[in-house]
Amino acid sequence: MVTPEEILPPAAVRSLRSMPEPKSVQVLLVEGDRPARILLERELPHQGQVCVALKAGDALPSLLADPGYDVMQLDLRVPGSEGDEALRMLRGSGADGEMILVADAAPSKSGAGSFHTPEDEEAYDFLTRPMNPAEIERMLSEGGSPLTSTRSRGSASRSAAETGALAAILGSSPAIVTVLRTVGRIAASSASVLIYGETGTGKTLVARALHELSERRDKPFVVVNCSAFQDQLLESELFGHERGSFTGAVGAKQGLFEVADGGTLFLDEVAEMSSAMQAKVLQVLDNGVIRRVGGTQVRHTDVRIVSASNKNLSELVNKEQFRKDLLFRLNVIRLEVPPLRDRKEDVAELVEHFLRRFPAPGGQVKTVSPAALHLLKEYQWPGNVRELANAIEGLVLLSPGDLITPQDLPPSIQPPQVFELESVEAPLPMSEIERLHIARALRYTEGKKAPAARLLGIDVKTLNNKIRGYAIQL
Repeated sequence: MVTPEEILPPAAVRSLRSMPEPKSVQVLLVEGDRPARILLERELPHQGQVCVALKAGDALPSLLADPGYDVMQLDLRVPGSEGDEALRMLRGSGADGEMILVADAAPSKSGAGSFHTPEDEEAYDFLTRPMNPAEIERMLSEGGSPLTSTRSRGSASRSAAETGALAAILGSSPAIVTVLRTVGRIAASSASVLIYGETGTGKTLVARALHELSERRDKPFVVVNCSAFQDQLLESELFGHERGSFTGAVGAKQGLFEVADGGTLFLDEVAEMSSAMQAKVLQVLDNGVIRRVGGTQVRHTDVRIVSASNKNLSELVNKEQFRKDLLFRLNVIRLEVPPLRDRKEDVAELVEHFLRRFPAPGGQVKTVSPAALHLLKEYQWPGNVRELANAIEGLVLLSPGDLITPQDLPPSIQPPQVFELESVEAPLPMSEIERLHIARALRYTEGKKAPAARLLGIDVKTLNNKIRGYAIQL
């Protein structure tokens, strides 16, 4: 974890250490989404708030009536308090603390969203999902202060804009929660961030979230894959060129440093840059100026650099394949995105997300059987989340029924068809081997005869005869 001493000058660290502790704010957290509740329960005490969390089944009205809460953050989806009913509870509870309402959509007087705007909307602040930790911290720091209708209306749209990309980083495992927490803490800084992670883990999504949670969110977020260009073309992409500077340069062109001015430039696969390009990028990071290819005019640029690599840049430095001074500039803050095999508890949530994202023709949403889901969790996923998304999209299109079963999975995910026999001193009769083989196939397909028959290479009628003949219990 990065400490203040690592990214701030000594004077700034001393100033930070001398700041008074924030006042303690008593917070009632009514949050129906378990991962969000767990994250907030862990995070709020670090910000000086005392958090009392409400879980499903707790008595909402009695908790709301407690006069000791400075801030009440209410999830409008919490069980037993849907939409307008929750607002009526708030208005009738007698609680006088600041109210923060959390919903899937911004409030609307038309009722088209998930709830209606209350008549006394100046008494409420709104957050839309996914929630921005920085926005929550700001609201809680103002606990007990009056809210204006302008701020309450603006906060919902601002929160939605800031956290749109954060919603794409799915999962509630400790590994991914750590990433989300770190993103929330470092997003407001302009310090360079180096994101490590295997191919397909979602490094671009993390980079976009850093941008959308920062003060640069209204400026461009520009992505360049450094491995997709040869040296001359990459230089032109990053710095731009003047007309006639090389064959084919029929006009002047802005470089991506210029396009991203005021915003964020994401250098993906930064390890693939040549030594010459590394030196030119380092020069820009040192002095903040660029010069187009074939040009003489110097242009100033203000960009935040976020870079990513699936290679260990420190090892490349030792092999003299990457500049040490450039690594120092890029690696102000290091962020590692875990591979999917290290967060298998997120596979079920990701599968559900991709099943909704890739509906079958006609809008049908398919489901995955428990046995198939078990195999998906046990698979190592060398291509990570990207490979899982592609696999689910293929299963939605190719699986014949509404339920995706183990035999529908790609061969690489299915376990080897090895049937172990019970250990005995003498060889088993062929009939007993066949009985065990059929029983194993039926267990594999969860008792479904048609898939079992396909696995065994026989028709269903023959399978039924053998089940009766061997007295196999389904």
